[in-house]
Amino acid sequence: MTRWTEVVLRQRRVDVYLITIGLLALYADTEAAPSNVVISDTTAANYLAQYGYLPPINPENGAFLSENKLTAAIEEFQAFAGLNITGELNDETIKLMATPRCGVKDKVGPAADGRSKRYALQGSRWRTKSLTYKISKYPTGLNKQEVDKEIANAFGVWSSETDLTFTRKTAHENVHIEIRFEVGEHGDGDPFDGPGGTLAHAYFPVYGGDAHFDDSERWTIKTYRGTNLFQVAAHEFGHSLGLSHSDVKSALMAPFYRGYDPHFILDQDDVSAIQALYGTKTNSRGSRPLPPAEEDPALCKDPKVDAMFNTKDGEIIAFKGKHYWKLTDNGVASGYPRRITSTWKELPSNIDAAFTYRNGKTYFFKGTQYWRYINTTLDGDYPKEISDGFTGIPDNIDAATVWTGNGKIYFYKGTKFWRFDPASKPPVRTNYPKLIQNWEGIPNHINAAVTYKGYTYFFQDNAYYRFNDRMFKVDDANPAFPRSTAYWWFGCKSASRGTLDDNNVHPEFGKK
Repeated sequence: MTRWTEVVLRQRRVDVYLITIGLLALYADTEAAPSNVVISDTTAANYLAQYGYLPPINPENGAFLSENKLTAAIEEFQAFAGLNITGELNDETIKLMATPRCGVKDKVGPAADGRSKRYALQGSRWRTKSLTYKISKYPTGLNKQEVDKEIANAFGVWSSETDLTFTRKTAHENVHIEIRFEVGEHGDGDPFDGPGGTLAHAYFPVYGGDAHFDDSERWTIKTYRGTNLFQVAAHEFGHSLGLSHSDVKSALMAPFYRGYDPHFILDQDDVSAIQALYGTKTNSRGSRPLPPAEEDPALCKDPKVDAMFNTKDGEIIAFKGKHYWKLTDNGVASGYPRRITSTWKELPSNIDAAFTYRNGKTYFFKGTQYWRYINTTLDGDYPKEISDGFTGIPDNIDAATVWTGNGKIYFYKGTKFWRFDPASKPPVRTNYPKLIQNWEGIPNHINAAVTYKGYTYFFQDNAYYRFNDRMFKVDDANPAFPRSTAYWWFGCKSASRGTLDDNNVHPEFGKK
């Protein structure tokens, strides 16, 4: 886009055209899908305002919107959607903006900014677990019996993971959730826009929980053509129950319609979200407790690791050579080690560093290259050169982590560290690198870094340091830091815990 400072947004064509017949044919009637889409600055700004990335745009003059604000909003949208963060209306950004989606804002409620979990909760929920609903207006393209069945199945997605129950009532009864199929303006101030675009919207419990579907869509059942009623309804009912949009692409509560999935299952991100509001299903057989952690000979003998990172679900993984271990509060989880290639089949051995960013994607580094994964699936055309994707960051890094203090990515190598901010241009400021000694108490030449329960942990050889992100220094504790990685992280009871102070006060047993 042409750079400007403080100007009134105006209709200006961006020299990017999106061919979308193949994409939109999955979502709507082929004859209704345009052959190309042109996005203007105003269109993009209105889209970003509609979904919570910008304040509402004044229709009279477009409002005075600086380039920096629009760029920041585009970057935030790209980060939420898991796109490359450029701040520009590039092909993949325009393509996603043209994708049919839910009409609920992406940024709502207390989880809108800085959330650590990938799912998001709007902030309200039903006080009862016995909910009622009615369909007061049916779609024109399906018979009532088919619709009743698909709507019941959609509610069943959520009742299968909780103690929630949903009972259909007649159109004349009072209910918790009212369902209507409407076109255009339908009385709630949020009109539908015809085929494609916004498919449906729903209201959170605090606003009544009702769900509205655009009857201009071609609603279908168990077919790749049209728009699948079951999947869209299940998503909307998530909002009716108190869930916001998730930035996990595989989640049902992701805002973008992905097309009919004949093997649909609820993502773990969705399960965690709904159970955070309503608890687990009490009449289901719980998982069998894991046996006590056993000592791992390889880690206990040589606890130096290549890399450690947090998964998007909050688990901690340690890499060493060809293997990896999942760690628990007590040590190593049962069934480990496993070969790295058994889970991330494209990754090499001896990884240098890894981290999971706020977009839910995990980045692995080795030598001059990096790999990007969504869970355990390689994301696109990787590996790529570090110099291309992380401009300003050196090759052969020692460690990397996303610091809880500001959400930025920190890379460490030798005696220096770099701060990388994808939302800034350039992403690495000119006053970097800086000396690691700025992190009070942290040594040079660290092997790994990871966050855990509000702290950042740095590992060097067979020891580790707990860094207090609020005080910006290594914690004062007893036993003092550094401590034995083998004892405190890998459950090696034969290893030394660390050195107690001379006054022999009680150590912090159980706290790493």
